[in-house]
Amino acid sequence: MDAQSWTLRGRGRARRAADSTAMSVAARAGFVARGLIYVLVGVIALRIAFGGDGGGHQADRGGALGELAGRPFGAAMLWTVGIALAGMALWRLSEAVFGGAGPDGSALSRRAASVFRFLFYGFVSFSVLSYAAGDRGSGSGASDRQTDDVTARMLDWPGGQWLVGGAGAAVVIAGLWISVQAVRKKFRENLRCGAMSGRTERVVGFLGVTGGAARGAVFAAAGVFALVAAVRHQPGQARGMDDTLRGFRDLPAGPWLLALVALGLAAFGFFSWCEARWRKV
Repeated sequence: MDAQSWTLRGRGRARRAADSTAMSVAARAGFVARGLIYVLVGVIALRIAFGGDGGGHQADRGGALGELAGRPFGAAMLWTVGIALAGMALWRLSEAVFGGAGPDGSALSRRAASVFRFLFYGFVSFSVLSYAAGDRGSGSGASDRQTDDVTARMLDWPGGQWLVGGAGAAVVIAGLWISVQAVRKKFRENLRCGAMSGRTERVVGFLGVTGGAARGAVFAAAGVFALVAAVRHQPGQARGMDDTLRGFRDLPAGPWLLALVALGLAAFGFFSWCEARWRKV
């Protein structure tokens, strides 16, 4: 058998693996894990909204992992979440290589987005698994400290202010895009709505709109803080997820505004669980 035949056979096997039940299970497990993290972040943010310190945890991924670690069977749950997120990364890689579900699943823009998501979930999975293995400083530390460190290094580069400002503007645009797409219910294109009852479809739609809008708002707010850091050349002005959420509390009617955002993030977590059930994969 020549090299071309071996290549075609290898591609065929890879394609079958991408379309397999195992890959579908990996993707759905990843949505469950993502949902759990967002629900926990929402719970912590709710505690912060009404004068608490978040139960000793920050309202970010690291805080969610700490919350999990303190529960019965916490170590096993951390390993499970890390492995599930690795499954999510693998599924995103298969989308990048072979295309995703839907009529535009093979579009270049969709494939490029899948590459980014593969890298993102691969990093998150690695950080969670490292945390589970005992490395409490691996990718799970305070998002605010990490943001300050990265921003400070970038501001020291030639043209650093422009780089930080450009990154901040990109995050603002991404956040607004996420919110607008959620309000327009574009997520329905990726769901098997025909498999839902009318009532279930309305609930899922509400969770998708509310959760996506809140998630986008947090992204946009974080981008604004990065822009401020660039303009003032002060890395401390940039904020991670925890400080961004606490920033909502400092606004007029702040505790109630933060509570709404926290409920929205929790709603996105519940929506992720709905995706685990009805997402086209």
